[in-house]
Amino acid sequence: MKTLIHCAAAGVLLAAAGCQKPSAGPPPVFPPTQVVAVEARRQAVSESLSLVGTLVASEMIEIKSEIEGVIQEVGFEEGATVEKGRLLFQLDESKLATAAAEAEANFKLGRANFERAQQLFKDRTISQQEYDQLAARFESAQATLALRQRELKDARIYAPFAGVMGARYVSPGQVIKKDTVLGSLVDINPVKAEISVPERFVSQLKLGQKIELTVAAFGRRFPGEVYFISPQVDTATRTALVRARLPNPRLELKPGMFANLDLALQLRAAAVVVPEAAVMMNAERASVYVVDKDQTAQIRMITPGLRQAGVVEILNGVEAGQLVIVEGVQKIRPGAKVKLAPPEAAAAYLPKAGGQTGQRDNGPAN
Repeated sequence: MKTLIHCAAAGVLLAAAGCQKPSAGPPPVFPPTQVVAVEARRQAVSESLSLVGTLVASEMIEIKSEIEGVIQEVGFEEGATVEKGRLLFQLDESKLATAAAEAEANFKLGRANFERAQQLFKDRTISQQEYDQLAARFESAQATLALRQRELKDARIYAPFAGVMGARYVSPGQVIKKDTVLGSLVDINPVKAEISVPERFVSQLKLGQKIELTVAAFGRRFPGEVYFISPQVDTATRTALVRARLPNPRLELKPGMFANLDLALQLRAAAVVVPEAAVMMNAERASVYVVDKDQTAQIRMITPGLRQAGVVEILNGVEAGQLVIVEGVQKIRPGAKVKLAPPEAAAAYLPKAGGQTGQRDNGPAN
C-alpha cells in the first residue's frame, strides 16, 4: 500500500515538472548586414530651365536697287565675308551722269538768273511776280540737281555693315527695275537666339544672365548671354520673348537653326547632394537610410530638390558628411546593425566632375 502511494506521489511530481516552462534566454544576435554607403556632399548646383528656341542673324537685309538700270559689276563672291563700305553692286552710270550734268548746268543758269533778279528787284526794275518766278525756277533747278546726284550715287550699292554675303539673284548686264532684290547680307557674329519663356519663370530672369545652347549639327554647347527681356507677356501663349547673343567667330551657327537652351535661373553654391540610388520613394514621400556613429541604420525623411546626373539635391533631412546607404537597403530595417563595404565599392556613386546643373524640362515654349 505504501508502495502505491509513493508511486502516485512521484507521478504527480513528474507531471507538475512537465507543465513548467523552460526559463527564457537572451534574444538571438544577428550579424551586421554589409551595405555600401557614401557621404552626403556639398557642391554647387545651378538650377536651369530647358527650352527650345530659334537662331536669328544679328543683322540681316535684302539688298535692293532704288533705281532702274543695268548691272555693270558685282563686287563679291557668294558666301564671302565683306567689310562695311564694300562695293557690292554697280549699275551703269552713263545715263545717270549725263542727267546729272544737265541738271547741274540748269542749276548754274538758274542761280545766275536769280542773282541778277535780286539786284533788279532791289532797283525796282522787275515786278514782284517776275522775281518770284525766277526764284522758283532756281529752287526747282537746285532740287533737280540734288535728285540727279542722288540717283547717280544710288548706282553704287555698298555694304551697310560687315557680314557674310548670301546668294545673289542678278548678273552683269541684266536690266533691273526699282526695288529688284539683288542679294542678301547677314551678320552672324554674334548670332542671336530667340526663346519664349513661360511667364512663371520671367521673374527669375535678368539681363546678362548666362545660357548654354546646343544644336543638332554640333555635339557641344555654345555659351551666350541674355540681352533683352520683353516688357510684356504674349496673352496667347503666356510667354515672354527673350533674346540672347552668342559669339560665333567660326560662323558655325546659322540663322534658322533649331536650338535647345539651358537658361540658368539660380545658383546654390553649397547644396547637399546624395547619390540618386540612396533615395527611396513611397507615394510622394522620400527617405534615405543613414548610418549613425554606432553603425546602426536609421531612416530619415527628406525633401529632395533638383535631380541631375546620378545625384539628388537634399533640401532637408540629411546633413553634409552623413553616411547614406546606396546598396543593401532591401536587407535592413530601422535600427539594424550594418557593416560598411570597402571604399572601392562606393566609387561608382561619387558625384562626377562637372555635374553641377539641375534642369527643369518645359519642352516647347507653348
